[in-house]
Amino acid sequence: MYAVIKTGGKQEKVAEGQRVDVELLHVTEGDEVGFDPVLLVDGDSVVAGPALAGARVSARVVGASKGPKIKGFTYKPKNRARKRWGHRQHYTTIEITGITRGSGDSSTAASATGS
Repeated sequence: MYAVIKTGGKQEKVAEGQRVDVELLHVTEGDEVGFDPVLLVDGDSVVAGPALAGARVSARVVGASKGPKIKGFTYKPKNRARKRWGHRQHYTTIEITGITRGSGDSSTAASATGS
């Protein structure tokens, strides 16, 4: 079973046992984290929309990591204006521990798909 969660302004497709790097969450290592804005859950049948009321993805924080270094340079001719800049994004590594489908398991999912 997999789910699509929304975190840090991005969407991630996750499955149980998978490790994912998400935008920095200000939590300590070993804490449990829950993701409520679940956009899609797929198991025996796909559940989306209002049938996802109460759906939740739980995860455990494994650690932190950093993305690649991005270097930039700004230059304006005739003004002697030069500026170097750099950026390195910080991420939180999580491990997905569970996916719950929510309240609309079978009856709501069947009506949503038109069966």
